[in-house]
Amino acid sequence: MRIRLVGYVLVNVIGLLVQLIIALVIVQFVISLLFAFNVVNPHNQIAGALYRTCNMLLDPVLRPIQRIMPDTRPLDLSPMVLIIGLTILQNIIVQAASQGL
Repeated sequence: MRIRLVGYVLVNVIGLLVQLIIALVIVQFVISLLFAFNVVNPHNQIAGALYRTCNMLLDPVLRPIQRIMPDTRPLDLSPMVLIIGLTILQNIIVQAASQGL
């Protein structure tokens, strides 16, 4: 009984972390688009700080993916690969937990 509760909590915590990372990737993407299309000035303190924070948090996760992937210079596909990989990992963990592994 106690092991199931710990497993349930662990699966929920992992799910929350995955959702947080995906949200950070989306925020980083939206801000970069706003900068690219001159909707927001890159020198805007709030947007700049938010973008730098997202980069600081995501770079350790995205760098290994970028090293493995081929160079697609104008378009960085590593955030999409990260989101897909995290979603697959989360589904595997949820299925394993539901089967009692």
